[in-house]
Amino acid sequence: MNSADAARAMQLALVRPSLRFLPGYVDALERGWSADSARAETASKEELALIAADRDHFLSTQADREPQGETVTLPDGSKVPRLPGYRRWLWDGEFCGLINLRWQPGTHALPPHCLGHIGYAVVPWKQRRGYATEALRRFLPSAKEEGLSYVEITTDPQNLASQRVIEANGGVLHEHFVKPPQFGSTPGLRYRIALL
Repeated sequence: MNSADAARAMQLALVRPSLRFLPGYVDALERGWSADSARAETASKEELALIAADRDHFLSTQADREPQGETVTLPDGSKVPRLPGYRRWLWDGEFCGLINLRWQPGTHALPPHCLGHIGYAVVPWKQRRGYATEALRRFLPSAKEEGLSYVEITTDPQNLASQRVIEANGGVLHEHFVKPPQFGSTPGLRYRIALL
């Protein structure tokens, strides 16, 4: 990352999803981006439909810690109950991506269909600026506030950029694993970051 990118990353804000920032999020979805890389086109269309139907409810599902009976669609199309969690959107004057946290109260364990505590995605036109690294650094204290002493983050073996983001934030490779069938039974890497 060059010095200009480092300066931009320092200006990055993690914002609560709200009406003020929704147009930028919608624009990213309309451009084909989705935080759900496994179901990108389908997921972006689903979210656009949810926003069109009831934008206030959509925003509450992004920002509210409680699952509200919502479900999550996995890459194979199956649906599972949503865990407690929330998203923050990345903002540099424009929508840049998102970062999210999910957990089960009272334990570090996650159900098999949830691959990690934290996920993040940066829109393609804002990548390679250090935004994911900075967003993760700023977001880790939120996980500690939920009583977690560490978080697990997974990535694909070929996703070197994501591995660098995790490692830059103290992530240590915990295991190589095979993703559950809902995720295609493909290889994955599970990292742990201790929350000090």
